[in-house]
Formats: sequence, structure tokens, C-alpha cells
Amino acid sequence: MTTTSTTTAPMSKTRDRLSRRGVARAVGILFVVQMITAMFGTSLIQVFVDGNPDPAPMTVGVALMACSGFAVVGIGLLMYPVLKQVNPTLAVWYPILRVVECFVSAACGVYLLATSEVVPNHLLWVYVPTGIGGIILCYLLFVSRLVPRPIALLGLVGYALLTIGVPLDLLGVLDMSTGAGMLLVVPGGLFELVFLPIWLVAKGFRPLPSTADLSSPALVTAY
Repeated sequence: MTTTSTTTAPMSKTRDRLSRRGVARAVGILFVVQMITAMFGTSLIQVFVDGNPDPAPMTVGVALMACSGFAVVGIGLLMYPVLKQVNPTLAVWYPILRVVECFVSAACGVYLLATSEVVPNHLLWVYVPTGIGGIILCYLLFVSRLVPRPIALLGLVGYALLTIGVPLDLLGVLDMSTGAGMLLVVPGGLFELVFLPIWLVAKGFRPLPSTADLSSPALVTAY
């Protein structure tokens, strides 16, 4: 009996490591997919907004945005089991906000297809759940060291700038789609398209800190 238990434990740990590695790779790939589909989708929709009467680019653009939305939800669902080990109270909000992000994007797409008009400031409304959810994600990544802290810090700064930029854009202080205002989306873009995906695909998640470390003030949770 003792021999069986001793043998099973390493096998279970190996399966857990392989499972976490698979989740990390899937999340890394989905981050790239959602960024690329969103960029191409937005550019195709902009072609229609700029006066091209052909509805085909608009339709393809909305379809790509839908693909981006599904990828976003996938990221949230895959990350939840990982993040809840760090802080279950905060972790539950990440998939919720990713679903909200997908819903807002989908609603804007349906409105566009139905009326041939873009929802005013549609990207800004998408940025709200993106920014708040991203701050939660990067905070948990930072305190748990699941990825190198500089990567998590880049994302934290990027999502904070994105969130701050929304009211500034709505007030007319800047325009995050052109000029200097675009600088507010660059850190978050680098985090989602380059640094985090490369690390997750190549290295996966780092081991979580010990239980003692997770009970430190920065990681106090309601278990």
C-alpha cells in the first residue's frame, strides 16, 4: 500500500505539471489569436466607416471580432483554475469580466450589422472590462510570480493606462485611436501580443509559492 501511494504521488505531480503547461500554451496562443483577429476586424470595420459602401469588409470584420471575443472568453475560463489558487475572491472576476468584454463587443457587432452604423465610442466600452480584468490578471500574476514580474508589471501598467485612457478619451482630452493617445494602448498590446504569449508558450507557468508565502498580506484570501 505504501509503495503504491509513493509511486502515485510523483505520477500525479507529473500530470499536474503537464496540465498546467498545456493550459499555459493554450492561453498564450489565445492571447495572440484574440489580438490579431481584433486588429484585423477593427481595421475592416473602419474601412466601412470611412465610406466604403461594400458591406463585405464590415461583415468579415464583425466575424473576426466575434472570433476575438470567443478567444477572450477562452482565456478567462482557462486562467480561472490557475488564478483561484492565488486568490479565489479576485480570480472569479477575471472570467466574468472577459465574458462581459465579449458580450459588449458582440452587442456592438450586432448593432452594426443591423443598422449599418457603428456604436459611438464602441472600442472604449470594450476597453472598460478589458482594462479592469487585465489589472486583476496582472496583479495576481505579479504577486504569485507565475510569470516573471517584469512581464506582469508591463501588463499592469498597460491595463492601468488603458483604463485611465477611457474617461480621458470620452472627455475629449485625447484620442486613443490616433496620435499620442495611441501610446496608452502600446504597453498592453506588447504584453498581450508579445511578452506574455512568448513566455507562456516557451516556459509555461512558474510553480506557485508555498502556502506560507500565499498567506502573506499581499495575498490574503478568503478560503
